[in-house]
Amino acid sequence: MNFTQDQLLASQKANIETLFGLSQKAFEGVEKLVELNMQVAKTAMTEAAEATKAALSVKDAQELLALQASLLQPNAEKVAAYNRHVYDIFAATNADLAAAAETQAADVQQKVLASVDTAVKNAPAGTESAVALVKSAVAAANNAFESVQKAAKQAAEVAESNFQAMTSTAVKASQAAGKSKRAA
Repeated sequence: MNFTQDQLLASQKANIETLFGLSQKAFEGVEKLVELNMQVAKTAMTEAAEATKAALSVKDAQELLALQASLLQPNAEKVAAYNRHVYDIFAATNADLAAAAETQAADVQQKVLASVDTAVKNAPAGTESAVALVKSAVAAANNAFESVQKAAKQAAEVAESNFQAMTSTAVKASQAAGKSKRAA
């Protein structure tokens, strides 16, 4: 299929719009990550000031140990929560980029199929077997692409599930450690 100048320009314009759209999504993810880190830094400074004041008001070693134990357990939970937020930001950004890639791939598939159909209509007599082979190859490529997409989505879901389980286990272990220190 021969492309006209208008078709090429339209294709280039669409590609540039897609590039800028993807760039915007990536920058939004970075912006969320910066906002999260700024909030964490502000909170950490406030908590450090409060912990320093509390440490300066301690009267004996027993009270210092109790203060230390009370500060350690929430920190593990905060680290787990921070990691969860970072993961959520990356997952959301990745989902946006993947959706855009799927849309782009669907558009390319549609154009390829349209090209094949046009070529089939203009194919000379006696080339039916070659046309059938091309159609079969295109269908096989589409099926393979869809299978890869499904496998990637399933892998992402498994990774998400494993991350949540790991985070939950870490928080529970931290809480159990904090309880056992307080009991001792």
